[in-house]
Amino acid sequence: MPIDPQKLKPSALCRLLNSTPLGEVTSERQRYRHRRRAGSRIGDGKHVELIRYCAWLHIERHRPKSEANGDPYERMKENARARNAALALAGRDIGELPEIENPERRHSASRSFRTFCESYFPMTFHLEWSADHLNVMSKIEEAVLHGGLFALAMARGSGKSSLAEVACIWAVLNGYRDFVCLIGSDEGYACDMLDSIKTELDANALLLADYPEVCSPIQSLDGISNRANGQLFQGKRTQIGWTAKEIVLPTIAGSHASGAIIKVAGLTGLIQGMKFKRPDGKTVRPSLVVLDDPQTDESARSLSQCANREAILAGAVLGLAGPGKKISGIMPCTVIRPGDMTDVILHRDRHPEWNGERTRMMNSFPTNETLWQRYAEIRAEGYRAGDGGAAGTEFYRENQVAMDEGANVAWKERFNHNELSAIQYATNLKLQDEAAFFAEYQNEPLPEERVDADQLNADQVASKTDNLPRRTVPISGNHLTALIDVQQKLLFYVVAAWENDFTGYVVDHGTYPDQSRAYFTLRDARHTLATSAEGTGLEGSICAGVESLTSDLLGREWQRDDGAVMKIGRCLIDANWGHSTNVVYQFCR
Repeated sequence: MPIDPQKLKPSALCRLLNSTPLGEVTSERQRYRHRRRAGSRIGDGKHVELIRYCAWLHIERHRPKSEANGDPYERMKENARARNAALALAGRDIGELPEIENPERRHSASRSFRTFCESYFPMTFHLEWSADHLNVMSKIEEAVLHGGLFALAMARGSGKSSLAEVACIWAVLNGYRDFVCLIGSDEGYACDMLDSIKTELDANALLLADYPEVCSPIQSLDGISNRANGQLFQGKRTQIGWTAKEIVLPTIAGSHASGAIIKVAGLTGLIQGMKFKRPDGKTVRPSLVVLDDPQTDESARSLSQCANREAILAGAVLGLAGPGKKISGIMPCTVIRPGDMTDVILHRDRHPEWNGERTRMMNSFPTNETLWQRYAEIRAEGYRAGDGGAAGTEFYRENQVAMDEGANVAWKERFNHNELSAIQYATNLKLQDEAAFFAEYQNEPLPEERVDADQLNADQVASKTDNLPRRTVPISGNHLTALIDVQQKLLFYVVAAWENDFTGYVVDHGTYPDQSRAYFTLRDARHTLATSAEGTGLEGSICAGVESLTSDLLGREWQRDDGAVMKIGRCLIDANWGHSTNVVYQFCR
C-alpha cells in the first residue's frame, strides 16, 4: 500500500529506515528518544514527517560541540554516568504499545462472558457447551455486571475452576471490577489458580492481540517479577505488581483495566480487612469474590470445620467490600458428603442469599438395568483379563439403543476416547465408586449409614455375649443351623445354636470371601465373588461361592462346651436377590 512520507506512524518510519541495503540502522526506542528531543519540529504527537525528520538529524549531526572545561577525567566519568543512566532508562521503558488487532472481537467479547471464553480460550473450552454451562456462565455474567451471590454445584471435572479463573480475567480486563478476590479451599490451591491466570496474561497470544495495554507490559517483564517496580511507559511508572499472591495490572492512561487487582487467599487464611492502597492514596477493597471449591475432603468430613468455614463465609468473606457496601460473589463448588459446608450453602431455605443451584452429570438413569448389569460383569471380567474394558465397550456398542433408553446426560460431549457416549462414561464412574459418583458428579451424596433407633447398638450386643470362644456351641444348645444371604459381591452367613425352647446363640458369622478386616460394608468390599472365581460370570461366581461356603460350614465339626461334637442340621439359603434365584434353586436340588 502507498506510504505518505508526510504522515508516517513511528513504527512505519522505523521499518522504512531499516529497509535500505544498510540493514538495521535504528530501533523503536531510538525513534522514541528522537521524538521526545525534537518535539513538534518533526511532526505531531502521533505521526512523523520524513523530510523534517531527516533535516533535524542533519542539524543535530553537524551541530558544533561546545568546548567543555574542567578535568577531562571528570568529564569522562560524567559522560559514562549519563550514558549508563540513559541505557537503564531506555531498558525500563516498554516503548510504544501495539495497536488493537481486532477491535470488533474485543468489543463483542467485553459484552458477553461466553463470547470472551470462546474467543480467547479456545484450547481450554474446546468442547460444546452443555445447558448447565450456559446457565453457569449467565450467572457469572450477572454477578460481574450487576452484582449478587450465586452458589453453583457442578460435577467434578466439568470446568468450573477454569470458568472461575476466566471470570476473574474478564472482570478486570474490561473494567467491570477493579479488585477481584479469588479464594480457594486453602492458600496453596488459591496460589495455583493465580499462577494459571498469570500464564494466560503472559502467554495468551489472543489476549495480547486485543488487550495490548495490559498484556504487553506484562510480557515485557520476561517472567522476572523484580522488573515490575522499575517498569516505565512514556517515562512514567506502570505500577505493575506481579507477586505470588497478587497481580496489579499496569497503570496506563485510557485503559479500562488500569491498576486493577487480583488477589488470592485461602478460606481459612488472612481474609479480614483485605485492601489495596494505590499510588494516588486511594484505598480500594474487593468488589467481587470468586470462591472455587471452598472446602477440602478433610474439612467436609468434620462438622466443626464445616461450621467454621460457613461462619468465615458469612462473616469475613461477605464483609470484604467494607462498611456500607455489598460484595458480589460466585461460588462454583462440589458436594462431598451430606451436610457439608457446600451442601448447607446450596440449601435455599438456610442460605437463600446464595441462590444455590445443583447440576448433575446424569439427569435420569437408564431404565434397562438388566443390560447394564450384564455390561458391568463383562467390563469387570475384561479388566481382569487385561483388555482395558474393551469387551464391555463392544457389548455396549451392540446394545447401545436399548441401554441408553431412559437416560438423560447433562453434557453429551464428555466421554473418553475409548468410550462411545457420555452415558457410558457416567456409568463407568458409577461402577468404580458409587458413593463418590453420587457425591462429586451428581451433587447428591448417598445417605451415610446410620444406626436407627430400633437397631442393635454396640452396648446391646456386648451385653448378650457369653464369653465363649468363636465357633464354640453353648452347652445348652441342642441344634445347629446356618443361614446364607446372597448378594452380588459377597455371601453373608451366620451359624446359630438353639435350645429346645428356641433360645438362640450366634456361634459364628462372616462373609465369603473373607474380608480380613473388622469393619466394612458391601459397597466397599475388596475381595468379592467375582475375584474368587475369575472368568465364571455373575451366576457362575455365585454358584462357586455357595458351593465353597456350604462345603466348609456343613463339613465342619462344631465343638460344644461340654466336649460333644455337633454338625449343622439345617442350612437355609436366600434365593430372592436378583439373578441368584435360579442358581440357588439349582444348587439346592
